[in-house]
Amino acid sequence: MIEMQEVTEDVAALRRTFGCFPSGVTAVCALVDGTPTGMAASTFTSVSLAPPLVSICVQNTSETWPKLRNAPRLGLSVLAENHNEACLRLSRKEGDRFTGVDWEARPGGGVFVLDATAWLDCRLHDEIPAGDHMIVLLEVQCLAARPETPPLVFHTSRFRRLAPA
Repeated sequence: MIEMQEVTEDVAALRRTFGCFPSGVTAVCALVDGTPTGMAASTFTSVSLAPPLVSICVQNTSETWPKLRNAPRLGLSVLAENHNEACLRLSRKEGDRFTGVDWEARPGGGVFVLDATAWLDCRLHDEIPAGDHMIVLLEVQCLAARPETPPLVFHTSRFRRLAPA
């Protein structure tokens, strides 16, 4: 018998339960006033093929998303298993998040982390309020993939690697 508990204000229990679902980790970045600006997002998912849409979820308290939302293009990099440190840097609240991160800016202003497993050049499609987060829909304009490159996986509040087959 599964023993269930009511959802209360125990945020730690909710976070622990949500953490049971592994997710990939992405970097969402753009040039803002000529400076690379970005953040890590582990709530990435594909949404639609027609039009080509993906989503990320951003905390309402994010100080980075307001800077990124007006960029004409956003670079979304699906981080590879060797990007632990890049992810931690892009998650910082202060300092230069791009120190030690190899990146490239594309002509539209999207910024991409090099050696990722996939890259999506996107533009903002829509934002949907959802509790203490915003669901951000991005329309994919261009893309590239290296499926042979294993992704970085986030599970139970730790970075993991996929086991070889």
